Amino acid sequence: MVMDALLDFGSGLLVVLRDVTPIMGILFGFQFFILRKPIHYPVRVLSGMVFVILGLALFLEGLDMALFPLGRLMAEQLTAPEFIYGAGAIIPAHADWAEYYWVYAFAAAIGFATTIAEPSLIAVAIKANQVSGGTISVNGLRIAVAIGVAVGVALGAFRIITGTPLHWYIITGYVLVILQTLIAPKIIIPLAYDSGGVTTSTVTVPLVAALGLGLSETIPGRSPLLDGFGLIAFASLFPIIAVMTYAQLSAHLAHKRKGRRQTQENNDQ
Repeated sequence: MVMDALLDFGSGLLVVLRDVTPIMGILFGFQFFILRKPIHYPVRVLSGMVFVILGLALFLEGLDMALFPLGRLMAEQLTAPEFIYGAGAIIPAHADWAEYYWVYAFAAAIGFATTIAEPSLIAVAIKANQVSGGTISVNGLRIAVAIGVAVGVALGAFRIITGTPLHWYIITGYVLVILQTLIAPKIIIPLAYDSGGVTTSTVTVPLVAALGLGLSETIPGRSPLLDGFGLIAFASLFPIIAVMTYAQLSAHLAHKRKGRRQTQENNDQ
């Protein structure tokens, strides 16, 4: 058992090394042959590269051992007829989408939790806070993005259960994004679009993908290839909507506070 785990980790380590080597080659090649400058703190850089390779290998091994099986197992348990209808209940030939409310709740919870823990989102939120001089709150941005992912993943789970076409959701979502772009504060638009991208990273993607595949494998009449994928598209789209909505609400509340303050000043005079 231990030997098999070590062999799996070794093969994963070789795969990561193969994938990271071109990136290292580009960085070092430009540094030495284009810029013609030495690397400052070479020991720190090389040790950091080693940590990155080991971390990626361990992360991928953890996905295969825990996250993917766990997401599939949760989908199977939440869609089991015994859980939905109870033991001994008469199971209808075609289940109503409303019976799967625990699936929607779990999808929203897992989308929110994984996004809050997403390292790339934390980094973007901190930088946005620094660049904006504190105008953009770190926690406010993270929560807005997490709510967007939660809504998106829950809606994606609804699409898998009902079997409705994916493209109608995506088209409608991007039409809404375009309309919001026309009226949202200009300062938030680039950040909102980036927020949709940073959610599809190391923590969110594995669990969301595992949930989608698990649902499509356990819901009768669903295909893992046709229906199991697409949740990540929802996780990328709805944060854009959520962040621009957050900015619009913040601007509206700030305008109302400013109006009340001016009214109070006029009354005092």
